[in-house]
Amino acid sequence: MMESVVEEAKVSDKVIDREKTCPLLLRVFCNTGHHNIPDDYTNGQVPGNELQIYTWMDATLSEISRLVKEVNPDARRAGTMLDFSLVCPDGKRGYRLRTIGSTISAQKSPDDIRTLSQVRFTIGDYLDIAITPQSRVIPSRRGQRY
Repeated sequence: MMESVVEEAKVSDKVIDREKTCPLLLRVFCNTGHHNIPDDYTNGQVPGNELQIYTWMDATLSEISRLVKEVNPDARRAGTMLDFSLVCPDGKRGYRLRTIGSTISAQKSPDDIRTLSQVRFTIGDYLDIAITPQSRVIPSRRGQRY
């Protein structure tokens, strides 16, 4: 009997020496309550709500959340969900958004430790973050990927 073995492709979790490695420019777009739509990223245009962060491929979603909270007061409130999507080119159709995880202010989340390299971020991609206050978070989805 012949068995088929399927291996998961693992992204290298190399340790990055942040003292010797040049950071990359991460372009982040935040909205309260919803994500930007893919059409906002077409024809060389981007949404106006841009935050530029210099970071490394081993940056975690939790680390990026902390940086967003420094400049966005709405994101600081306990229980606020930050839902991350990767915005990447989609061939001829422009861009597409792919959900990569979420963090919750003042709470632990399973996605806190996910890194840019683990979610297959490529230099030139964008991050789109929907910031949802606790009062608007659907309880069954809080802290869970969907």
